[in-house]
Amino acid sequence: MNRPDAITLSPPHGRIDCTVHLPGSKSLTNRALLVSALARGTSQLSGVLFSDDTRRMLDALESLGVGLRVDDISCRVRVDSSGGFFPDGQVKLHCGNAGTVMRFLLAACSAGQGEYELDGDPRMRERPIGQLVNALRDLGAQIAYAGAEGYCPLTVHAGRLRAGSVVFDKPVSSQFVSALLMAAPLASGDVMIDVARGLPSRPYVSMTLSVMEAFGVEVIADGLQRFVVPAPQSYKATSYSVEPDASAASYFFGAAALTGGRVTIEGLGSASTQGDIGFVKILEQMGCRVDASPRSTTVTGPADRRLRGVDVDLNEMPDMAQTLAVIAAFAEGPTCIRNVSNLRVKETDRLFALSAELGRLGVETEVTDDSLIVRPDKPPTAARIKTYDDHRMAMSFALAGLRIDGVVIEDPGCVSKTFPDFFATWNQLGRKP
Repeated sequence: MNRPDAITLSPPHGRIDCTVHLPGSKSLTNRALLVSALARGTSQLSGVLFSDDTRRMLDALESLGVGLRVDDISCRVRVDSSGGFFPDGQVKLHCGNAGTVMRFLLAACSAGQGEYELDGDPRMRERPIGQLVNALRDLGAQIAYAGAEGYCPLTVHAGRLRAGSVVFDKPVSSQFVSALLMAAPLASGDVMIDVARGLPSRPYVSMTLSVMEAFGVEVIADGLQRFVVPAPQSYKATSYSVEPDASAASYFFGAAALTGGRVTIEGLGSASTQGDIGFVKILEQMGCRVDASPRSTTVTGPADRRLRGVDVDLNEMPDMAQTLAVIAAFAEGPTCIRNVSNLRVKETDRLFALSAELGRLGVETEVTDDSLIVRPDKPPTAARIKTYDDHRMAMSFALAGLRIDGVVIEDPGCVSKTFPDFFATWNQLGRKP
């Protein structure tokens, strides 16, 4: 199906006061799919997200010989695995621009047997992977670059990973650590992982540990800086329910903030394992009310729609930077988003893209190597927004359409990477049931 060239947005006619039902977390879905494929027996996954990234993982696992029974309607997947290693050891895998697929499968394939080729789209070939390759080589993996050093495409001549220690020195992505953690139970002995000079997106590693524990593997963690995966261990098949996506929830919570409305997300509360649920605390600082239970969260925006600018470190939840930056364009006073240098190696250079597209709205910004300052000195105006084939650019700038009539989002279909029905859900905001 051809993707539409653009979509034009208008503010909702009525007050936003609704409960939004969101698809499952992409991050949890791809972790659960991989780990269940490495387990012995049959796992039942529910609440599964079906999007470009998760279908990349499903297609790859099928290519690797894993038995899958997929039910798109009920959002369930049955995974039948013989346990430990992929049955098919001669496979070419195309990972698109899905970082979780490329990085997680590189580690898991390195622990298997056979030969694997992993490649992605042009942007994936620009996203660094050398730190993960070096860590896997330290455990005996034989990985060769088929192109530029430090980037895919990659060829893996797999044999079982050996026991040992690895160090990630200021890793570019937390996915490198998560990938090695999930592959570590396949090694011949204990695997120790040290992280030096900071770990970005730390909550995503906590999420990885939670999924591993649900499938029966224990990791000894010391403050998310040192990890030991003791041997012998193996994943055990289980039933696993995927939470709604906290990253996707941020746009709808932001809608409440910008319009003085109220939005509730069911199934996503204070008990969530996803770090991005912490975004509601930033909205609280900006003037919103937050009511949370273990299984739901409600955000109510200020009735006068006046929000305060904030100064925040988003290193632990960098995917929230785009949401916050667009909301900040309508706040009183500047907003500084700090410690997010890894945004430059995401689906696009998100610091550059944010500055450019906020500029189209007439909003002044300042960009450094690792931060973005938004200075809303005058009301934003309608503009045509480029999305850079980045799902989060499209979803975050949809927020501007809640306050400005005539905002145009180019290539809205790029949201299929993580939330194919985003605009259908978005367009229901403010409508009476």
